[in-house]
Amino acid sequence: MPLTVSSPLSVLIFKVIRFLNDNPTLRIEISGHTDNQGTPAYNVQLSLKRAQAVVKYLTDHGIVSTRLTQKGYGADKPLAPNDTEENRQINRRIEFRLIR
Repeated sequence: MPLTVSSPLSVLIFKVIRFLNDNPTLRIEISGHTDNQGTPAYNVQLSLKRAQAVVKYLTDHGIVSTRLTQKGYGADKPLAPNDTEENRQINRRIEFRLIR
Protein backbone atom coordinates (compact mmCIF):
# COMPACT_ATOMS: atom_id res chain seq x y z
CA MET A 1 0.00 0.00 0.00
CA PRO A 2 1.54 3.34 -1.00
CA LEU A 3 2.10 5.94 1.69
CA THR A 4 -0.03 9.05 1.39
CA VAL A 5 -0.18 12.37 3.18
CA SER A 6 -3.48 12.95 5.00
CA SER A 7 -5.58 16.09 4.53
CA PRO A 8 -4.78 17.81 7.86
CA LEU A 9 -1.10 17.24 7.20
CA SER A 10 -1.51 18.57 3.65
CA VAL A 11 -2.52 21.99 5.01
CA LEU A 12 0.65 22.15 7.09
CA ILE A 13 2.81 20.90 4.24
CA PHE A 14 1.45 23.56 1.89
CA LYS A 15 2.58 26.14 4.47
CA VAL A 16 6.01 24.51 4.47
CA ILE A 17 6.07 24.59 0.66
CA ARG A 18 5.20 28.29 0.67
CA PHE A 19 7.89 28.95 3.30
CA LEU A 20 10.51 27.06 1.28
CA ASN A 21 9.51 28.85 -1.92
CA ASP A 22 9.83 32.18 -0.11
CA ASN A 23 13.27 31.16 1.24
CA PRO A 24 14.98 29.36 -1.65
CA THR A 25 18.36 28.90 0.06
CA LEU A 26 17.02 27.10 3.12
CA ARG A 27 17.33 23.35 3.60
CA ILE A 28 15.27 21.24 5.98
CA GLU A 29 15.37 17.85 7.62
CA ILE A 30 12.13 15.90 7.66
CA SER A 31 12.19 13.49 10.58
CA GLY A 32 9.79 10.65 11.21
CA HIS A 33 8.95 9.39 14.70
CA THR A 34 6.96 6.49 16.14
CA ASP A 35 5.65 5.29 19.47
CA ASN A 36 7.32 2.36 21.22
CA GLN A 37 4.98 -0.33 19.88
CA GLY A 38 6.91 -2.84 17.75
CA THR A 39 10.59 -3.64 17.51
CA PRO A 40 13.18 -0.87 17.36
CA ALA A 41 14.19 -1.93 13.82
CA TYR A 42 10.56 -1.88 12.64
CA ASN A 43 9.98 1.54 14.19
CA VAL A 44 13.07 3.03 12.54
CA GLN A 45 11.89 1.72 9.15
CA LEU A 46 8.33 2.97 9.74
CA SER A 47 9.53 6.41 10.79
CA LEU A 48 11.83 6.61 7.75
CA LYS A 49 8.92 5.69 5.45
CA ARG A 50 6.87 8.49 7.03
CA ALA A 51 9.66 10.97 6.34
CA GLN A 52 10.09 9.65 2.79
CA ALA A 53 6.37 10.10 2.10
CA VAL A 54 6.63 13.77 3.10
CA VAL A 55 9.78 14.28 1.02
CA LYS A 56 8.00 12.77 -1.99
CA TYR A 57 5.01 15.04 -1.43
CA LEU A 58 7.27 18.10 -1.24
CA THR A 59 9.22 17.17 -4.37
CA ASP A 60 5.99 16.37 -6.21
CA HIS A 61 4.98 19.96 -5.41
CA GLY A 62 8.13 21.57 -6.78
CA ILE A 63 10.63 21.57 -3.92
CA VAL A 64 14.07 20.48 -5.15
CA SER A 65 15.15 17.26 -3.42
CA THR A 66 18.65 18.57 -2.67
CA ARG A 67 17.06 20.97 -0.17
CA LEU A 68 15.57 18.08 1.81
CA THR A 69 17.02 15.40 4.03
CA GLN A 70 15.07 12.63 5.69
CA LYS A 71 15.66 10.69 8.85
CA GLY A 72 13.78 7.99 10.73
CA TYR A 73 14.25 8.19 14.49
CA GLY A 74 11.85 5.42 15.47
CA ALA A 75 10.82 5.71 19.12
CA ASP A 76 14.10 7.36 20.22
CA LYS A 77 12.73 10.90 20.67
CA PRO A 78 9.30 10.73 22.29
CA LEU A 79 7.41 13.92 23.15
CA ALA A 80 5.28 12.10 25.71
CA PRO A 81 5.53 8.88 27.72
CA ASN A 82 4.24 5.91 25.74
CA ASP A 83 1.89 4.93 28.58
CA THR A 84 -1.49 5.72 26.95
CA GLU A 85 -2.92 5.57 23.43
CA GLU A 86 -3.23 9.37 23.44
CA ASN A 87 0.46 9.77 24.28
CA ARG A 88 1.52 7.16 21.73
CA GLN A 89 -0.44 9.13 19.11
CA ILE A 90 1.52 12.27 20.05
CA ASN A 91 4.75 10.37 19.45
CA ARG A 92 3.71 9.22 15.96
CA ARG A 93 4.67 12.34 14.07
CA ILE A 94 6.75 14.16 11.46
CA GLU A 95 8.95 17.11 12.37
CA PHE A 96 10.61 19.75 10.22
CA ARG A 97 14.00 21.18 11.23
CA LEU A 98 15.87 23.98 9.49
CA ILE A 99 19.38 22.98 8.46
CA ARG A 100 20.39 26.39 7.10
